[in-house]
Amino acid sequence: MFEDIFKRKKLNVEKLLAYGFETMDKRYTYRRDIMDGNFTLHIFLDENGMPDTSLTDLENGEEYTLYKTNALGAFVGDVRLEIESVLSDISTKCYEPEIFKEEQSKMLISYVREKYGDELEFLWPKSPDNAIWRRKDNKKWYGILLTIQKSKLGLDSQEIVEVIDLRAKPEELESLVDGKLYFPGWHMNKKHWYTMILDGSISYDEVCRRVDKSYELDDKKQ
Repeated sequence: MFEDIFKRKKLNVEKLLAYGFETMDKRYTYRRDIMDGNFTLHIFLDENGMPDTSLTDLENGEEYTLYKTNALGAFVGDVRLEIESVLSDISTKCYEPEIFKEEQSKMLISYVREKYGDELEFLWPKSPDNAIWRRKDNKKWYGILLTIQKSKLGLDSQEIVEVIDLRAKPEELESLVDGKLYFPGWHMNKKHWYTMILDGSISYDEVCRRVDKSYELDDKKQ
């Protein structure tokens, strides 16, 4: 129950402990009084950050379980809402987005964070699996991570893949884009952007080199 609140998110243990969680038997535990102090909510997170909860009625010391059932009614509804509010706060403050699953994508996210201090920005609520990197000084985008079907790149496949859009000079794109490893920029100005699939078909070192070139490119056009 409430698992969707933590869907596609990764636990940040440091933030979790700062929030007030404690470690116990390979789990993280936290407690908070809710419902005007009438109940104590116990939250348990496993090593993967998936939640479990229990609720103690402080008046009689017994566990209150109706919120985990299909029970209806105003009171049990209020209990669920308050628990959901607490869990949502924990999700926001102690978890990070984990939209991208490919190893190359994860390595790139760490690379950009360490080298440039930039975090992905998720700009489109209707497209939660697309995000951009932008420079701090001029606010220009220099990289875009997306999840799309291969067919969007002109390939004969409906397979879902993770790709990166990067900038390059128009004269370089003419010789670079081959429709096999390097594709016209997906959803971007194809005179200035190109796309690579992050599936290992291009080496990680080469992808990093191209991220650096995109970052350094002093082109005001998107």
